[in-house]
Amino acid sequence: MTSPISDAGPSGTSISQLGEFGLIRHLTANIRLHQPTSLTAAGDDAAVIGNDGKQTLVSVDLLVEGVHFDLTYTPLKHLGYKAVAVNISDIAAMNGTAHQIVVGIALSSRFPLEAVSELYEGMLLACNKYKVDLVGGDTTSSTSGLLISITVIGTAKAEEICYRSGARPGELLCVSGDLGAAYMGLLLLEREKAAFKANPDLQPDLEGFDYVLERQLKPEPRTDILEILRQADVKPTAMIDISDGLASEILHLCKASGTGCRIYEDKIPFDPVTLNTADSFNMLPAIAALNGGEDYELLFTIGQSDFEKIRNIRGISIIGHMTDNPGYADMVTPDNQIIPLTAQGWDALMRG
Repeated sequence: MTSPISDAGPSGTSISQLGEFGLIRHLTANIRLHQPTSLTAAGDDAAVIGNDGKQTLVSVDLLVEGVHFDLTYTPLKHLGYKAVAVNISDIAAMNGTAHQIVVGIALSSRFPLEAVSELYEGMLLACNKYKVDLVGGDTTSSTSGLLISITVIGTAKAEEICYRSGARPGELLCVSGDLGAAYMGLLLLEREKAAFKANPDLQPDLEGFDYVLERQLKPEPRTDILEILRQADVKPTAMIDISDGLASEILHLCKASGTGCRIYEDKIPFDPVTLNTADSFNMLPAIAALNGGEDYELLFTIGQSDFEKIRNIRGISIIGHMTDNPGYADMVTPDNQIIPLTAQGWDALMRG
């Protein structure tokens, strides 16, 4: 297992040869615009973005080497893609549509031009897939490591925006996709990193784990779920994306809405690969879902009157309901134990 930085080798092009403006010209040369609201691309002192009367949504996310990613096992193209994808997910969690991003990067001299180009290639792949325009940004030097800052700009009609504060007691709690896969992918990568450090001649043992690895290295924002809900004539009353683990996000909804929540362990959706991987680590899958994070699925509430509209939609699971116990959330196990949920994980299971 080798670092993507070392792959560039001594023949990599030093960024200092280009200078800041030359680097920006190089990185933005292949940008093409998708959105009519993007009136100018990168190149001026500020981007010019039109507004068609909708509400503007803005979110920013930082990714710091050694904190949010490890370049030992994270390809730079995947990192660039992920950096954009997780920001688009924030806009999707508001029931909005992302249109533009602004990118800032700080990097040390150990990164050659080829490495930075690979990072941007991943960003532009995500931009092209989700029709989002990269309209500006900044680059600067770093004394250690790599830092990526992405600001995403989107829109939504005022009446369609979903806030975290809209849930009410008795409403149903739903989640898209399946959970825990990204965390299991991270555990696999960390295991192989440790094995490589102990014996650099060992080859990574990752066969059969493609699904959980992709969920960790190349997550996809669930913009498709928004369209599915619109077609079903369902508007969530509250929504959040799952970046920090199911338990943490449930508690965010509870706090913002002034409600409580009860979920059921046997209703949490898992992919078979996630279940098999959890078993190989002797871990209960619920721990990965509750405490793992980075699934970037959508967690949302709906009124009980929408139950029939949503109950048979593939890829959406009803996992519980909101209660009138403000700020308190728990989970019912298959043997009817009631386990309080905390943002730090599920202590009772961690001891099991």
